Amino acid sequence: MFVVVSYDVASDERSGQRRLRRVARACQNFGQRVQYSVFECIVDPAQWVLLKERLISEIDPKKDSLRFYYLGSNWHRRVEHVGTKKPIEQDGPLII
Repeated sequence: MFVVVSYDVASDERSGQRRLRRVARACQNFGQRVQYSVFECIVDPAQWVLLKERLISEIDPKKDSLRFYYLGSNWHRRVEHVGTKKPIEQDGPLII
């Protein structure tokens, strides 16, 4: 499934900066960064459970927020890109 994860982590304190790095790191393990706080992730249901639980455990719900957009398997026609940066081919080969 294709899921867009966005987050807003209050990073004005040292603990917030740590949470911000940990949230970004968790997302990087499952997806591609498309904006500073936005990741596109193609995951199976088991991976999604792991990622979502990890993200929820990393944030402080009184200061931070997460948003999940479920685009399903027909996501190609639901995503449109305009502007700079070449769009990432999510289901293409991943070269590290």
